[in-house]
Amino acid sequence: MLDMTEAGPCRMRKKMVKNELFYIHYPYRPEAEGGDNRALKYKVATSFDSREYYKHWRPDSLVESDSYSPDVASVISEEWPQDGGDLSEEREIGFQGLRSKLQVNRSVSEQDDDNESMDQSSDASEQECSRKDDTPDNQSVLRLLEEGEKITHMFRCARVQGLDTYEGLLLFGKEYFYVVDGFTLLKTREIRDIDSLPANMHDPIIPNSSPKNKHQKRICSKFSYDDIREVHKRRYLLQPIALEVFSADGRNYLLVFPRKVRNKVYARFLAVATAITDSAQESLAGQRRGANVESGASLLSNLIGETSVTQRWLRGEISNFQYLMHLNTLAGRSYNDLMQYPVFPWVLADYDSEELDLNDSATFRDLCKPMGAQTSDRLEQFKKRYREWDDPHGETPPYHYGTFYSSAMIVASYLVRMEPFTQHFLRLQGGHFDLADRMFHSIKDAWLSASKHNMADVKELIPEFFYLPEFLLNSNRFDLGAKQNGVQLDNIILPAWAKGDPREFIRVHRMALESDYVSAHLHEWIDLIFGYKQQGPPAVEAVNVFHHLFYEGNVDIYNIDDPLKKNATIGFINNFGQIPKQLFKKPHPAKKLTNRTSVVDPGPIMPGLSYCHDKLFFHNLDNLKPSLHPIKELKGPVGQIIQHEKSVLAVEQNKVLIGPLYNRYVAWGFADYSLRIGPYENDRASFVWEDVPSGEILCCSCPDSKIVITAGTSSVVTVWHYDKKKLTLKRNLHGHTEPVTCLAASRPYNLIVSGSRDYTCILWDLSRLAIVRQLRGHTAPVAAVAINDLTGDIATCAGTTITLWTINGQEVASVNTATGRSDRLQQILCVAFSQLNEWDNQNVIMTGSGDGVVRMWSADYIQIPIEPKKETSSLAPVDLTSPEKPPANARNSNPGSPDQQETMAERIVRKLSAVDTDDVDSFRTQHGPPSVLVKCDSESSLSDEDADSVKSFGKGRMSPPSAATANPGWRQDERRTSLLQHSQTVVGLLNTQQNSKATLEEPQVTKSTLTIPQDSKDSQDSADDAKAATLRMSKSENSLTDSFVMITEADVVDADKHAEMRRARWRRNVLREGFRWSCQLVFRSKLTMHTAFDRKDNTEPAAVTALAVSKDHKTVYVGDARGRIFTWSVTEHPGRAMADHWVRDEGGDSCLACGVRFSFSERRHHCRNCGQLFCSRCSRFESEISRLRILKPVRVCQTCYTSLKSTGDT
Repeated sequence: MLDMTEAGPCRMRKKMVKNELFYIHYPYRPEAEGGDNRALKYKVATSFDSREYYKHWRPDSLVESDSYSPDVASVISEEWPQDGGDLSEEREIGFQGLRSKLQVNRSVSEQDDDNESMDQSSDASEQECSRKDDTPDNQSVLRLLEEGEKITHMFRCARVQGLDTYEGLLLFGKEYFYVVDGFTLLKTREIRDIDSLPANMHDPIIPNSSPKNKHQKRICSKFSYDDIREVHKRRYLLQPIALEVFSADGRNYLLVFPRKVRNKVYARFLAVATAITDSAQESLAGQRRGANVESGASLLSNLIGETSVTQRWLRGEISNFQYLMHLNTLAGRSYNDLMQYPVFPWVLADYDSEELDLNDSATFRDLCKPMGAQTSDRLEQFKKRYREWDDPHGETPPYHYGTFYSSAMIVASYLVRMEPFTQHFLRLQGGHFDLADRMFHSIKDAWLSASKHNMADVKELIPEFFYLPEFLLNSNRFDLGAKQNGVQLDNIILPAWAKGDPREFIRVHRMALESDYVSAHLHEWIDLIFGYKQQGPPAVEAVNVFHHLFYEGNVDIYNIDDPLKKNATIGFINNFGQIPKQLFKKPHPAKKLTNRTSVVDPGPIMPGLSYCHDKLFFHNLDNLKPSLHPIKELKGPVGQIIQHEKSVLAVEQNKVLIGPLYNRYVAWGFADYSLRIGPYENDRASFVWEDVPSGEILCCSCPDSKIVITAGTSSVVTVWHYDKKKLTLKRNLHGHTEPVTCLAASRPYNLIVSGSRDYTCILWDLSRLAIVRQLRGHTAPVAAVAINDLTGDIATCAGTTITLWTINGQEVASVNTATGRSDRLQQILCVAFSQLNEWDNQNVIMTGSGDGVVRMWSADYIQIPIEPKKETSSLAPVDLTSPEKPPANARNSNPGSPDQQETMAERIVRKLSAVDTDDVDSFRTQHGPPSVLVKCDSESSLSDEDADSVKSFGKGRMSPPSAATANPGWRQDERRTSLLQHSQTVVGLLNTQQNSKATLEEPQVTKSTLTIPQDSKDSQDSADDAKAATLRMSKSENSLTDSFVMITEADVVDADKHAEMRRARWRRNVLREGFRWSCQLVFRSKLTMHTAFDRKDNTEPAAVTALAVSKDHKTVYVGDARGRIFTWSVTEHPGRAMADHWVRDEGGDSCLACGVRFSFSERRHHCRNCGQLFCSRCSRFESEISRLRILKPVRVCQTCYTSLKSTGDT
């Protein structure tokens, strides 16, 4: 089920936790299986997993079976959790004293409220009289508080979560405030248990409360005043009676108070909260508290720091998603209230194409019109309803829409496959799922219903459509029924462009939200939802008028005397939704995109996006300029690198810097097993702590300035609280069976990841200090882990293998990074993410290895054949999350058969990383002998066996015609791409066209397969076609940008040529029959200068021990075992400055071509293409190099010039 705490950027909720009540809510009912009682099956909600659970846990006694004894036991254990409670407990249950012997059956789903005038009692300061009262209920509450706590203020409140409301007490203590469910405060200031009160002694705060659910738990939550991040005034039932409190650990509570009490509580919060956020960058609203969202960008407002969130968006400081979340927060939309859930727009209208064209306006929804006006037919019908409206009682003014674009039912129907929203949906639906044809089951069908087909459907989207793939899967295996056509409902049916993967749907959908078209028109949708077109004449003109009960101020439920009418009004508001608070009275300014540098780089998955050349390093992996000398040198191997403000900070191994100022460090690894904290400027420790758990400390992490996490040979992860030069043990976390070797912690996601020699990783909750889940399947001790603070993804490295996981422990992809036989020398020692624009699929994972090479990988989708499972592929990692899917390229392996030769070739390709078919299509065999790949000093060495295998292809030892005859796998429609060496410094003659006949007339070749020409005729045809295509040779084999030639304004490129390239790219992204998409880690590039052992020009190679990326993502920092730190940054002038694949000047004494020795008169010159050293005569040629985005002629050698010209001539 979904964890209700917010984590990560932009108020996202991504983490899933275990639901202990699942089999209580969805028990297996064997009586429904019989033919006579089959109708019962469709009256109750069930899960296909319940039957297996029932078989496994069914008691021997039939009486116990009928009473569901396992479930009864779990209910009892759920009342009040013990220390180290199970994962389903809320984070707020994490303090001592929770084991109080309160009455059982304390589950309160009732909304208990106080409508009585509680001014004097709710404002009762110094409630010491309550302590002296020895009533059992008073003592029960006191046992839940901190020892010695002194309550100063006490208020009645009702906590709202989804459709549930829990009445209780809000208590203010010395250092904490508490929210305790199930108790109330009488006029006599006596605390009483709500369940023990007679009905006539208690008036609920919230009228018309929902019925009690016996399985719902009461909780007591404790918040430190220092952790209060923000407090916002909120509406509930369109009345200003609520507050929403946000905590630094991700918890947020929507609290409803009696009338005329909210402002007093708000003032109390402001008085006690010591660290309320008041900066635009950290605020949930995106602006300071005093700023006006509609304020202009005047000089005065900028000087006094009152820049609004709107101005920040117009300047491009925040993304479209961030801006919409900020506006929802300002407008009172809350995750805690399904009736006021955050609302997001439909942005796309194309759910049929294999690939989205984000340059085509027809791809997008018309953002200037509401959902009811997307088609002319529906628009006219809604206008006719408004014109012809006639209310005989005169109480209801005319309106266009009787339903709303956001309601509890809409939210619950979107999220019905994921708890706890399944329970909300069932409550709204009467305890069972809706008819299958009416359930949300297809993205395309939902769009057509809301925009075209259904007059009662004008719904918009929710934020989860842009960040949470889990809600699209039926992971709980609910029996959702079958449609009339016989199709059983299961996972959500995704558009073709999602490649069958919910993660890809979320990424592309988010990319569409951030596209230029949406950025230029988003203000029109904001005018409809939050702006001046929300009400009045502009709303009538925009066909945007809803029923009057949706609007604030049109009804006051507390002034309705008729109980039937009052309940009907409350039910209408609850079921049909509420208009957001109006934020803009004037038209919202449009975002100007002129001279804007796009953050989305075109690539195979995102073709045709407008793009201006930027300086992000992962968009320019072929143009990274290494520093010639270390920028910093330490005394020992580098352990951590941090860019803070404008300086680069680094410490040795066995040290870690303490954020956010990074002016102190924590050190370990001493003979006395102590922890030491000292200033960054010197090595003199200012604090020594020797009282540490037994065993040597091997790793440490500091997610913030107050938390220190250590682990080591004792296999225990220890969490410390550091304050005032004192370390306080918070908890020891037990789970590993071998020493813990690496740690990573993320404060945005409140997550700890520990890796161990027991071949596992464990995810821990940083706030609750409890185990979440275990990551298994590693083939070696885990040596490095990293958490992406932007997406929550986790990278784990064991031996030479890197694995990418989601925050919920699902394996995304895995790859073995080893090349050649020296696997031990290539073990991964460190790993890091690029963390900018999560929708950009060119973000990389960087690994640093013992061979001194930094390798970069990206998650990409590759077509693999759907074949019966015969053997595990050596080319693609096995997808552990979907074991039923066959592995890629499963073949027979008879000794001596061509299949065995093919497997050997595929193994070479795997070791060289997957070959990008956009880079190389076939060898040029029409020039005589097949081309031979030439290895230079800058490439990773292959083993002798692999080198011989590569040569065998050039010498024709394996005849392609005979192989094709012997094995159908070599048939024409599976042409293999040619081998491309690892460093891409190819000196041979390679045919690198983009639009060959093989590409246009035959199915696309996958990146993970090997290409060998079928015959000389095919090769000749390919060569002829190459003359009419663009050059495609890439230093990074699988660069996602290499298939798109970047141009500047000064370059004149024919528009038809670009259109044809775009169409060809789309054809390559069309899924072929008999294939499926598979997400894999694809090699992008590598950094070898200074540190790589296999480069002869590196005089002092060393293992890479630390990696970091600058905040602007323009520079990569690499630390090695010698204590040196080098940088790689994007060069301003490609082809004019040093590049990583260039051989260093010290690496050659003579010209590679003619052999003349270099001297004072005979200077060295680098070929910009292969990076080798030549004399001036042998490097007098000039050519463009599109793969390096060098679009002006630069110096190249004769061999490269011939190759470039032969493939680049038109």
